[in-house]
Amino acid sequence: MQDLGRRVPDDLAVVGFDDSMRRALDCRPLLTTIRQPVEEMAAEMAEVLMAHIAAPGRLPRSVTFQPTLVVRESA
Repeated sequence: MQDLGRRVPDDLAVVGFDDSMRRALDCRPLLTTIRQPVEEMAAEMAEVLMAHIAAPGRLPRSVTFQPTLVVRESA
């Protein structure tokens, strides 16, 4: 965008996904992003797997996780 003469966030906003801290903080300006609760997702997956091992015929369940908007300088 800089090569086109555009400025972030003045002319356009940029938002990433997954909040890779290394990438988000290496960007200039710092990248606004969506963070997923990775640890919570992993723990839930382990519970679902253990439940499936204990009762293989059990119906799967759906789990929804809430992402978080992490506002930094790019939006």
